[in-house]
Order: sequence, then structure tokens, then C-alpha cells
Amino acid sequence: MIDKRVATAEAALADVTDGMTIMIGGFGAAGQPAELIDALIRRGARDLTIVNNNAGNADFGLALLLKERRVRKIVCSFPRQVDSWHFDKLYKEKAIELELVPQGNLAERIRAAGSGIGAFFTPTGYGTQLAEGKETREIDGRHYVLEYPIHADFALIKADRADRWGNLTYRKTARNFGPIMAAAARCTVAQVRRFEPLGAIDPEAVVTPGIFVQRIVEIDVADPKSRAQAEA
Repeated sequence: MIDKRVATAEAALADVTDGMTIMIGGFGAAGQPAELIDALIRRGARDLTIVNNNAGNADFGLALLLKERRVRKIVCSFPRQVDSWHFDKLYKEKAIELELVPQGNLAERIRAAGSGIGAFFTPTGYGTQLAEGKETREIDGRHYVLEYPIHADFALIKADRADRWGNLTYRKTARNFGPIMAAAARCTVAQVRRFEPLGAIDPEAVVTPGIFVQRIVEIDVADPKSRAQAEA
């Protein structure tokens, strides 16, 4: 019987080790799997490479992971904003490496990994520092830069509902990078608001098929029992 449900967030991340590459879903705070990130911090893994759209907000979620100095390198498209003070501090101290990737390129590099695409040409970044050292080509009179997929050991994402097979639905803009990250990682862990009985989710509503999801944890942050489970 296929059952991908895991009792706690920490159990779902028990095999995360130092030096791994981890994708973390979210567009700022929207769709960020904060409870999984908290469990990752408790796990204690270091020298991580993190792939995310941002570089942390204020003092929660990804920002706390940076504050704890668990991240060796971050791959993102928007590292600086008014509340990204933990990243700013680390970057000024040269305590973290940054790979800056335009947002469209970031999404496509992640999608390419999940789709089995070896590389692709894009016009974004041509003629800028972001293209330095990369192969370029002129196609039909336009210049392009060769970009490679981004693969990960783990993807941590936030969804709305799941069945025990790992089929996922999302809530509005919380969807963002979740579906493509799920396909690009060796192991995808999803925190969800609610488990549904098998067959209760309309197949037409499934955004991420269970084939791309290895572990799911039910965490309804509005429920004190679920919050305690996340912190266990």
C-alpha cells in the first residue's frame, strides 16, 4: 500500500545531511514551508546550498536558516529587500556565496531539471555580468546564453491538501515554485494543511502528481495540535 504520510516534520527530514542542495518553495512568505524549515534547522545540517526565489524575510523561515549560518551558498533571483538583513550581514562578511539568477531563468532551470532537459538557450542575461564565462550563441539574429538545469537532493514545499499517494493541490499564489521544484529534486517533502481520503481530490484539481512527492506532513498552523507536532 502506498502511503507517503510522515508523522512529523523532523522525521521527514531525518536523512538530510551536510552539504546537500535543497530547494525551498515560496515567493517571499507566500507558500514558504516555514515549519519544514524550522525542522531543517533543528536537524542541524550545515554547508547547505539553498535554491529559493528570495534570500529570507525578517526573522522567520529561510531567514532563520541563514541566521544560524547553515547555508554555504544561495541560488536566488531577489536576494536583497528591506527585511533581508540576515543575508546582507552574511554577504558583507563574505560568509555566504551568492549565485544570482534572473527569475525567469531560475524557474526555467528548475523546470529543465524536472523535464530531463540537458541545457537551454535564453536571451536573458546576455551582455551582462551574469553571462560571463558562459557559452553564447546567435540564433536568427538574436544572442542567447546557455543555461544548465538546477537539480537538488531535497525540495521542501508547501501545499494545501494531499492524499496518501502524495497528490497535491495548492492555495492560490502559494503554488508558485512548488510544482517545478517537486519535479527537480531527488526527494520532495511537502507540508500540507490537510490530508484527504484517497479519491476525495478531484484529479482535475491535482497540480503536483504524487509521482513527484516522496513524503508529506500534515501541518495546519491554525491547529494547536498540528503546531505542536511541527515543533516535536
